[in-house]
Amino acid sequence: MAKYIFITGGVISSLGKGIASASIGKILEARGLRVTLMKFDPYLNIDPGTMNPYQHGEVYVTEDGAETDLDLGHYERFTHSQMTKFNNVTTGQIYNSVISKERRGDYLGKTIQVIPHITNEIKERINKVKEVSSAEIVIVEIGGTVGDIESLPFLEAVRQFGLDTGKEQVMYIHLTLVPYIRCADEVKTKPTQHSVGTLREIGIIPDVLICRTEKALTPELKEKISLFCNVRKEAVIEARDMESIYQIPLEFKNQILDEIILSHFNLICKYSGLKDWEKNVLEPLLHPKSKVTIAVVGKYIGLQDAYKSIYEALTHAGIANDTKVQIRKIDSEDIEKQGVDKFLKDVAGVLVPGGFGYRGIEGKIKAIHFARQHNIPFLGLCLGMQCAVIEFARNVCGLEGANSTEFKPKTKYPVISLLEEQKKIKSLGATMRLGAYLCTIKKNTLAKEAYAKAQVYERHRHRYEMNNKYRRLFERKGMVFSGIYTQKNLVEIIELKTHPYFIAVQFHPEFKSKPDKSHPLFKEFIKAALNVEVNKGV
Repeated sequence: MAKYIFITGGVISSLGKGIASASIGKILEARGLRVTLMKFDPYLNIDPGTMNPYQHGEVYVTEDGAETDLDLGHYERFTHSQMTKFNNVTTGQIYNSVISKERRGDYLGKTIQVIPHITNEIKERINKVKEVSSAEIVIVEIGGTVGDIESLPFLEAVRQFGLDTGKEQVMYIHLTLVPYIRCADEVKTKPTQHSVGTLREIGIIPDVLICRTEKALTPELKEKISLFCNVRKEAVIEARDMESIYQIPLEFKNQILDEIILSHFNLICKYSGLKDWEKNVLEPLLHPKSKVTIAVVGKYIGLQDAYKSIYEALTHAGIANDTKVQIRKIDSEDIEKQGVDKFLKDVAGVLVPGGFGYRGIEGKIKAIHFARQHNIPFLGLCLGMQCAVIEFARNVCGLEGANSTEFKPKTKYPVISLLEEQKKIKSLGATMRLGAYLCTIKKNTLAKEAYAKAQVYERHRHRYEMNNKYRRLFERKGMVFSGIYTQKNLVEIIELKTHPYFIAVQFHPEFKSKPDKSHPLFKEFIKAALNVEVNKGV
C-alpha cells in the first residue's frame, strides 16, 4: 500500500511549502522510494491558465498539457516524478466535477453537501494520483494557510483520509513560522503554537513541524515547541533561510527527517547521504569558478515568481558550466522609455521570455536588435522567438512595420499569425497549443549541437506562430529554421549562422531543466555568454 504525507502551512502564506514538499520528495527518492507529489489550490479558478502573472506568478505546463501551479515545477526539478493534469487540483475543479455529476443525476436525487460530496471528490483525486503514478509515497501539499475558509474542505478531506486509510499509512507535516523580533532580540514560538492549535481543532494532529526561522532554534526553543505542540522534539525541524533552495534537501537530511518519516511508516530502505547532489549540484552552485551576467528582458519583472522556471533554468546552466549566473532583471517598458544601451551595454547574454499582450513588446524587440547587432548571445522563448522574428523582418528583410496579428491584426506584414486551429476557439481556458510536441532538428545547426539528437519533445503554451508565407525570404536573408514540427510544418526553432549564439524557440525549455541536468539550450547559452565574458577580460 502507498503511504501518504500531507503538508499544511500556518501563520502566513509563502513560507515555502512547495520547496519543502519537493525537498522531502528528494530525500525519500534518494532512499530508493518511488515518489509523486500533488498540489491542492484553494482558489475557484479551474486552473491558473487565465490568471494574470501578477496575481498568480508563473503558469507551469506539464508534459500532458495541463496549466498548473508553479510548485509543480519544484516537484519536477527536485525529483524524477513527472507531473500530469492529475497532480494539481483546484477548488474550482472539485466543485465543477461535483456539480456536473449532480446535473447528470449521479447522486440519485440526494442533497449535495460539502461533507461528504466535496470531501469525497477530493479524496478520489488523491487516490487517482496514486493509481496513475504507481508511487510508494504520495506527498500532498495543501495550499493556503490553516484557518483560511477556502482550505477547510481540503483539510477536512485529508483528516477523513487518515481515518479511512489508517494512521500507520498517513503522516501530517505542518510548516510554520517562528518569527524573530529584532527590537526585543527574541524568537517567538507563540504563532506556531496558535497555528498547531487551529490545526488540531480541525482534527489534524501534526507528526512533524518544519519551522521557518531567521535565527537558529536552540534546544530549549525546540523543547518548548515540542511540549506545547505535542510533537516529539526530534520532529521539530529547523528551516532557516539558505543561500540556495537546493541546499534544503541536505538540511532536512542532516536533521534526519527522512529517518523520522521512514520510522513513522515502519519502512526499511537503503541509506543515501545525497553525495551526488552535494558534488554535482551544491559544489558548483556555491563555489563557482567564474561568473556571467545575463539580462532577462520581460514585462512581468516586478514579480519574482512570474519567470520562476527561467531563473531556475539559468541557475542550472550555471551549475553545468561551473559558473555563477548573475541575473539582471530589466523591464522591457523601461527600454522603451530610456533606450536600450543603458541596460544592455555590459551584459554577456540576453534572454527574452514569453508573455501575452502588446505592452512592452517594442522594448523586447529593441533588446533583441541590440543583441543581434552586437553579437551578444541571445535566447528567446515563446513570445521571445516571435519578437525575434518581428525584429528580423523589420531590420534585415526590409518589411517595415512587420508585426504579429496578436498586436496589430491589420499589419501589412503578419510575420506572426494565429494558428489555424485557434481561429474558431472562443473560450480562453485550456485552449492554447499546450503540452509536449515533437520537434525535428536540422543537421549542422546550433540546436543540433546543443541537443545532440535528431528529435526532441518540448512543452508549448501559445496561440500564435511564425507565418510560413515568409520563410523563404527569411532563409535568403540568413535565418535558419533549425527545428520543425513536421506534422503541421510549424517553425519551432530559429537561429542565425553569422552570430556566436542567437537562438529562439517557440516552446518553453525552462520547464524541462533540472539542477543536476541543465536543459541543453540554456547550458549552451551560458557557455556562449561565458566566452563573451572571458573575451572581455572580466
